[in-house]
Amino acid sequence: MPIPSPQASYDPLTADYRNKLFREAGYLSDAEQQQLETACAYAFRAHDGQTRKSGEPYITHPIAVATELARWHMDIQTLSAGLMHDVLEDTPVTKAQMATDFGDTIAEMVDGLSKLENLKFDSQAEQQAESFRKLILAMTKDVRVIIVKLSDRLHNMRTLGAKSPASRR
Repeated sequence: MPIPSPQASYDPLTADYRNKLFREAGYLSDAEQQQLETACAYAFRAHDGQTRKSGEPYITHPIAVATELARWHMDIQTLSAGLMHDVLEDTPVTKAQMATDFGDTIAEMVDGLSKLENLKFDSQAEQQAESFRKLILAMTKDVRVIIVKLSDRLHNMRTLGAKSPASRR
């Protein structure tokens, strides 16, 4: 199955990541491949201008997360959630916008993966506990949420070299 034409102008590194994703997601139908490209372009536009500590475009991380999910032969909704897992947390896109563009299921999955950074907490420990509680509640609604989170953590662990030793903990 041929890789669909990109809906965005990707830099060479991002294009390479994208192509790896689509090679791994070759099991998807043509319609699902188009949905995946739409989610990829959406995440690309949302994260435009953001970079990782390594200097790479930020979008390479969500694409790598989705690629890992594709290796596990996850469904299109899970791959889409993997591509957009940081969109609500790190960009101006709202859950309502995402639900309009991709449906309630994907928006709920992504929301379940988002940290509670906009609320005021007495301590970082309290914030982490509430974010974890939110993740557990989202997981009880849809187990795919934890699968996306595991893929996210796996990629973060593989790329720890760009972080300081203190941050690696």
